[in-house]
Amino acid sequence: MTEITEHLAEIIERVARAAQRARAVEHVTLVAVSKAQPASAIREAFHAGQRHFGESYVQEAATKLAELSELDATWHFVGRLQTNKTRAVAEAFDWVHTVDREKIARRLSEQRPPHAPPLNVLIQVNQANEPQKAGVAPGDVAPLARAIRALPRLKLRGLMTVPPAEDEAGAARWFAELAALRRALAADGIELDTLSMGMSSDFEAAIAAGSNCVRIGTAIFGARD
Repeated sequence: MTEITEHLAEIIERVARAAQRARAVEHVTLVAVSKAQPASAIREAFHAGQRHFGESYVQEAATKLAELSELDATWHFVGRLQTNKTRAVAEAFDWVHTVDREKIARRLSEQRPPHAPPLNVLIQVNQANEPQKAGVAPGDVAPLARAIRALPRLKLRGLMTVPPAEDEAGAARWFAELAALRRALAADGIELDTLSMGMSSDFEAAIAAGSNCVRIGTAIFGARD
């Protein structure tokens, strides 16, 4: 067993235990965030059973996806998305976690290949209005959600957040707020099935708050260069 497979097995076990404690969460998708990792590390994790991988940089991802084309993996784009990069993402990825503008959503829909299934998208929410982070303010989520649901080549699945850097208790508060926002949207007729929240340092708190998609990189692959 290699270091990556050992770490992956440990994280899978911890995710399963956290989901069991949460009770309301039936299944948690583990996205192994592989940005800045070589294709060989992704291949190793895949052969250890991992199927969902997250990338943040379009050019880096394009090279790796071409090298790993034989893998039946599900690819998640989890980085900040610029308008001049939407075509590459729309053509190559299965999920986008970082939609925060209608313009980006429209471009993704227009550029999604007609033979591909609709692109799964999440709205990134900037809960604390941090200027260095992308994301839409909580109060602007509903109008953006309605706009995305009207686009033919996208499938709106849920919400994503990267909360302020705090201890686990502080992060738990932000996770609870995003879960509450999802419930408020449901009451307004906008049903969403995915909450993407929780990373290496706080994923168990996120699952306790209702996350069913966690994005974990360092705890699986080790520190990035």
